[in-house]
Order: sequence, then C-alpha cells, then structure tokens
Amino acid sequence: MNIGIKDVLYKIRWFFVPYLLVLMACALIKFSYTRAEIYFAVNSHNFAFGDIIAPYLTDLGNFWAVVVIAAILSLFNYSRAFLMLLINAITALFAQVVKHIFDAPRPTLYFQNQISRIHLVKGVDMLKLHSFPSGHTVSAFTTGLLLTYWCRNKTWGLPLLLLAMMVGYSRMYLSEHFFEDVTAGSTIGVIVAIFLLTGLAKVKFLQSAGWNKGLLSSSKQDK
Repeated sequence: MNIGIKDVLYKIRWFFVPYLLVLMACALIKFSYTRAEIYFAVNSHNFAFGDIIAPYLTDLGNFWAVVVIAAILSLFNYSRAFLMLLINAITALFAQVVKHIFDAPRPTLYFQNQISRIHLVKGVDMLKLHSFPSGHTVSAFTTGLLLTYWCRNKTWGLPLLLLAMMVGYSRMYLSEHFFEDVTAGSTIGVIVAIFLLTGLAKVKFLQSAGWNKGLLSSSKQDK
C-alpha cells in the first residue's frame, strides 16, 4: 500500500486541523505573556476536584497507558498494536534526547525562591530537572493521533485531541512542566508521529494478512 503524507494528513484531519488552531493560540499566548505570568495564572486556578483528577489525567500520558492500549489493539490487529508501541517509543526517545540537551529546570526548582506562592497537589512527587519538553504530552498526542488515524469515524479526532490537551494541562496543573514544555511536547508527538506513520506504511510485513489480524480473530480460526 503506497501511502503518502497527504493521505495521513487527510485521515487525521479532525485531529490535526483543530490542533493547528490550538497551536497558533498557544503561540499567541507565549508571545503575549511571560513564563511566570502563564505559570502562575494556571497554578492559581486550582480547585479540590482538579487536585483529585489531575494525577489520573496525567497518567494517561504514561508509557504504561500506551502498553495497555497496545494490548487492547492486539486483540484486533497486531500491526496496529506494534505501531502503537514502536511510534510511541520513538517519539519518547526523541523527547528524552531533547530533554537532556536543554536540561531545563522544572517549575518548583525554577521558582524555588517563590515556593510559598505555588499550589502543590499532595502525594505528587515533584521532579526538578529535564523539564523541556513534556514527555507525557508527547505520548498523549502521539497516541491520540494514531487512534484518530485508525478510527473508522474520523470525528473521534476531536475528543481525542481534547483528551490529549487535558493530559498536557494536567502537567502544568501539577507544576511538573511549563507552558512551553507542553506546547513543544505536543508538536513533537504530532510531527514525528505523522512522518513515522508515512514511512512505516511502506513496510511490507506490516501490511501482510497475518499482521492485520488479532488474538480474537486468531482464536476464532483455531476453533
């Protein structure tokens, strides 16, 4: 199957086009306000339910969440399960390389002289280094894009984008990342995933009949 980047973009249009609009809004915010102004605007808008739900939302960007999704996909399609793991692993590795290049401090270290102003959620371990970009956000946007690509109903791209954005926001709410960390993480997840999807579509064994069935279909055949 010969799939080009235009084919990929068309299939993810319900995710990608709104994302571009959000990205432009993020750029406008970044150019209009300082890092401190954005951070404390987010941090000051905290509430009890937010403290409860944010840690769970942020876990959706954990690699273990990707493993669970891949396991579910393997019931129906081995190729998609494999690609879910592979593409997330590559985007995560890319993010880690960038993290160690910049070695940027996280909010609680960056604002250590203003720590009394910061609202922290109880029970959340506060990291200090490798803030830029947000790895959880990379994972959330990579996963949301892939699921949109495979969904029959492409309008699922909208709620998947919203969910990815909520994961990114949770990283700021929990004071684990800055606005630019999350924005950059989303861009890495989207751009790298698009190019990987385009390139891996040309890998022949992933298009084979054996790889495009899952555990459920295999078990039916065995019966």
